[in-house]
Amino acid sequence: MTLMSKSAALFAAATVAGAAAAGGSAQAPVPAGYDAVFPPGTPNPYNKFFTGQSYLQPIIREGVPAFNVTFEPGCRNFWHIHNAKKGGGQILLAVAGRGWYQEEGKPARELKKGDAVYIAPGVKHWHGAARDSWFTHIALEVPAEGGSTTWCEPVSDEEYGRLP
Repeated sequence: MTLMSKSAALFAAATVAGAAAAGGSAQAPVPAGYDAVFPPGTPNPYNKFFTGQSYLQPIIREGVPAFNVTFEPGCRNFWHIHNAKKGGGQILLAVAGRGWYQEEGKPARELKKGDAVYIAPGVKHWHGAARDSWFTHIALEVPAEGGSTTWCEPVSDEEYGRLP
């Protein structure tokens, strides 16, 4: 498991955004006609915690930080937990494509444009794209005291392969 502070996560996101603005990393190669609200972003600096390729586009960093996360088909993040001493958690707003969200011990839930998920602090979960679809969600970080993320094991190909 890897523990990462929220400030480290924001710094990494800012670094990627700065590199993109300076002509660094290219934007995601989304298919023509993909109807996302925000630009897909550049390669996610946290891809080491993903199976497949994802892209990150910071939207706002003040108040309630918001990030546009785009997943290529079949991409998903590892199981992880958002920790907090007080407050915290995460909100996902599905804005394009088709994806999945699953909490440990519960069935996976399909996500489509317009769906929203609140993830309470301390809940082990994962989210990502369907096998045959790009997927984009806005990730909102609920303000927290002592907030961090613990990255756990990958979602196995066997687990993921059981999804429709």
